[in-house]
Amino acid sequence: MKNLKGSFILLLAAFIWGMSFVAQSTASGIVQPFTYNGVRLIIGAVFLTVFLLIRKLVNKTPLLERTDKEGQKVSRKQTLVSGVVCGVILFFATNLQQFGIEYYPTGVATSGRSAFLTATYVVMVALITSIVSKKFQPLIIFAVVVCMGGMYALCFSNGLDGVYFADLLGFLCAVSFTIHIIAIDKFYRIDSIALSCVQFYVSGILSLVCMLLFETPDISAVLSMYIPILYSGIGSSGIAYTLQIVGQKYAKPATASIIMSLESVFAALGGWILLNQNLNTIELLGCALVFIAVILAQLPQIIKSKP
Repeated sequence: MKNLKGSFILLLAAFIWGMSFVAQSTASGIVQPFTYNGVRLIIGAVFLTVFLLIRKLVNKTPLLERTDKEGQKVSRKQTLVSGVVCGVILFFATNLQQFGIEYYPTGVATSGRSAFLTATYVVMVALITSIVSKKFQPLIIFAVVVCMGGMYALCFSNGLDGVYFADLLGFLCAVSFTIHIIAIDKFYRIDSIALSCVQFYVSGILSLVCMLLFETPDISAVLSMYIPILYSGIGSSGIAYTLQIVGQKYAKPATASIIMSLESVFAALGGWILLNQNLNTIELLGCALVFIAVILAQLPQIIKSKP
């Protein structure tokens, strides 16, 4: 029963994340990328700040400090430093993603295409982990091959003319998220919600600085897109992340990994239903191959965690 409860919570989180791509697609072309990310990340950071303050009052624990499972104290300075490092990386990842979404031409299934390109970071993380540990597993190598086939079908379905600059930005976004995941893994002792809160502030502030330097802030455009921005800020950055933490307490690791991989599927479905963004047959094949590769890349870790 607990596994079912956790699975439902994680499914809801994956759905919220997937629909965030729809929100980003809706706002693209109206709200400039740095402006969009700056506003929504600060909103997400404020939401998590409120969450942390409530947790502090209820549990009577320090705001940015904790004692890890090994009994070692994690200082406020360590939390802030790790948050700054992850926030800088997140700044590149989120803005590459938003610029990629904006640069897709009209008629392209932006939400699904961007989501599945971003999802390739799972395979990249698995590959880099194998290289660093010098433990090359056949499943990981196979996942990389399948992923490359999926990316080829997704981006080259219409030959070279079907490859967009936005696809390159989406791939670089996946590379950035790969670095981000590896960085977070290095800071495993830091409280996850506090780390996210700090990194959202850092990434959001950097985006707002770039907004002032490279864009022309338009308050009316931001207000006209308040629903997508609030959704991405509160829903994706705040609520969904909290749901993930709660869901993983109940769901089995294998179940959690597979369910959270459905984010890209929900993004494609949302783009199709809400924005009438249609993927052709070869693009759908590419999405399917990328999704299979994502599952394959996680199998060794899932099998390892079963005992």
